[in-house]
Amino acid sequence: MQRPVSTLALSAAVKLKLGAAGFQFTADLLGLTPPQLSRESVLSLEEAAEVLQAARRDEGGGGAVSLTALELLQKEEELRSVITFSSQLDTALGGGVPVGKTTEICGVPGIGKTQLCLQLAVDVQVPQCFGGIEGQAMFIDTEGSFVVERVIDIATAAVNHCSLLVEDDEQKAAMTTFTLESILSNIFVVRCHDYVELLAELHLLPSFLMDRPNIRLLVIDSVTFPFRQQFDDLSQRTRLLNSLGQQLISMATSHHIAVMITNQMTTKLRGSQSQLVPALGESWGHTATIRILLHWEGSRRLATLVKSPAHMEKTVQYEITAEGFRDVDQLDLLQSKRLQMDADPKDSSR
Repeated sequence: MQRPVSTLALSAAVKLKLGAAGFQFTADLLGLTPPQLSRESVLSLEEAAEVLQAARRDEGGGGAVSLTALELLQKEEELRSVITFSSQLDTALGGGVPVGKTTEICGVPGIGKTQLCLQLAVDVQVPQCFGGIEGQAMFIDTEGSFVVERVIDIATAAVNHCSLLVEDDEQKAAMTTFTLESILSNIFVVRCHDYVELLAELHLLPSFLMDRPNIRLLVIDSVTFPFRQQFDDLSQRTRLLNSLGQQLISMATSHHIAVMITNQMTTKLRGSQSQLVPALGESWGHTATIRILLHWEGSRRLATLVKSPAHMEKTVQYEITAEGFRDVDQLDLLQSKRLQMDADPKDSSR
């Protein structure tokens, strides 16, 4: 089991120095000598020796708890998914964005990454009697993209949608607490301006989650922005990202939350050709359990499930409306297909 460096018997100053250098878990320290650790951090040789001694002392303590496959299945069935308000995307994901796992959304600017995150921050609060999980959301904003006015639009649409579905007294009672005011009060927002603030926030987050056990969604929008700047040492960036990824996986499983990360795109050269690929490198691509790529095809917005251990790759069409992230209207979808067929000379000649 990954043991956080913060749990070692070290001074607060030493822990902060280790965190700033990217050492989040004792496994990151194994194999290093005091001079190596001192060079890769701002610790003195004496402090580095103390850290490594504490890490070795702690090695082997508190082994991982084993579970049978049946117990894992029962545990996963108890955890529900956060719906996206796009039935096609929910179906592709097996019911929505899964709780207890990390999901990454990749895409170019303006494709709808933040819109989907804001939608999920509202949807995670849908009452259980309407098929939701009735939780709270934590939104870490690194780009200044959290716009309250847009959340109000999405939340108002969600409340109106659920009010039209009321059929019994339980649902009627649930609507008294599922209001615009309650939705806004159940989204906790933190603004991080650089990677140091982001890492510091993630360091404090487990305690915050312990105090608020009803949080079921953590959004980081985006993880890319803080790490595409201020880094001359790419090895340090890789180490920091790997530790960050391990932290997110640990929080998703131990606190039963859905972790949603957004990632930008970058250009990669392959021979004489160039193509857009998710940023932060191939190593980071293995971090999230699920990866969704949002992309354009002409004027159509498409969401492709490109990585999932439980579901096949699938592409669905979606749209961003005044009410939020939605399926494309079926009439619009048929019209889009007709226009595509008319534009294809092979189809028109048949």
